[in-house]
Amino acid sequence: MTRLWDKGAPLDERVLRYTAGEDFALDERLVRYDVRASIAHAEMLHEQKLLSGADLEAIRSALTALADEHARGEWHIELADEDGQTSLERRLTERIGPAGGRVHLGRSRNDQVLTALRLYLRDAVEDLSGGALAVAEALEHLADREKKTALPGYTHMQQAMPSSVALWAGGFAAEIRDDAEGLRQVQRRAGKSPLGSAAGYGTPGLPIDRSATQEKLGFTAVHEPVTAVQLSRGKAEATLLFEIALLMQDLGRLAADVLLFYTQEFGFLELPEAFTTGSSIMPQKRNPDVFELIRGRSVCAQACLMEALGLCAKLPSGYQRDMQLLKIPLFRGIDLAQQTLDLLPAALDAMRFRPEHIHLDPAIHAAEEANRLVTSEGIPFREAYRRVAVRLKLKP
Repeated sequence: MTRLWDKGAPLDERVLRYTAGEDFALDERLVRYDVRASIAHAEMLHEQKLLSGADLEAIRSALTALADEHARGEWHIELADEDGQTSLERRLTERIGPAGGRVHLGRSRNDQVLTALRLYLRDAVEDLSGGALAVAEALEHLADREKKTALPGYTHMQQAMPSSVALWAGGFAAEIRDDAEGLRQVQRRAGKSPLGSAAGYGTPGLPIDRSATQEKLGFTAVHEPVTAVQLSRGKAEATLLFEIALLMQDLGRLAADVLLFYTQEFGFLELPEAFTTGSSIMPQKRNPDVFELIRGRSVCAQACLMEALGLCAKLPSGYQRDMQLLKIPLFRGIDLAQQTLDLLPAALDAMRFRPEHIHLDPAIHAAEEANRLVTSEGIPFREAYRRVAVRLKLKP
């Protein structure tokens, strides 16, 4: 099979498998974005009188059909193709002949794949942000439903001050809303159009219009100068993975509380069977595996971030093949976050607290009593603190 860079010399099959790696499978999610970018590029070429009207119509029609067929599962990228760009152009050329080979004028796989990736990132950011907001809303509903349920507030794993389910759930809801906003900030870097930067040094001798493709694809700006594009590789990806790591850290801490509250020793809440699993040996067991895995996957999210940062560290300028490997941690991080966000609202809606099992240590009101002494008697807080400690027979 002929690849985009093929000049006729045979390629060792082991080299193909090693260099393609997982790319041909990972690119499945980028096909529709590659089609969008390719159509915009072809339209720009036509506007610049570099592509005939007949070729443009043939390219646009065939690419649209190929995207629809791929969405229906009628074709997939093959290892022999090496990547999604080769697969799409090969099928396009098979369908419309030489016109299919004209769409690559004025671009390289470098800016082609990065354009598709940034279009994908823009959608992924909106999906993740929306998912985070759905979790925050579920926590707010939980807070409202359990607004009369008291909870002890803990510091150092000891009962410290009185709290409530409303305060507990509301705190997580506020932070997850903040995480949603952090995710949206990724659009600043993902919103720059790399198309037309080609292999990193532009397209000498061709009057292409980078602003035209930027506007057609809805990017906020053209990424300039062309040499900055390859230097930016990994930044939008790492920024998204950083925000995912923060979100998953919040969800992991939420899960840690749920797991503690679900133990027989606490017994603060119950989970329905639909959101727990069983033991293969102990008939009585219902295990909160979902929340254990949420807690564990917060670590996986951090690992994805570290991998993405490490891949680009100390690379020289210009394109390097190492950058291909960014897709693996990027897609994994996006997927584990999205799967977690898809599951959590229903799990939170099914959660029920058990007020009869929630006991507050009487000493939990000690700080409130010290504050009352200050306001009622006008004594310094340290004196009030000492009096309360003595009364409770605590060491001041």
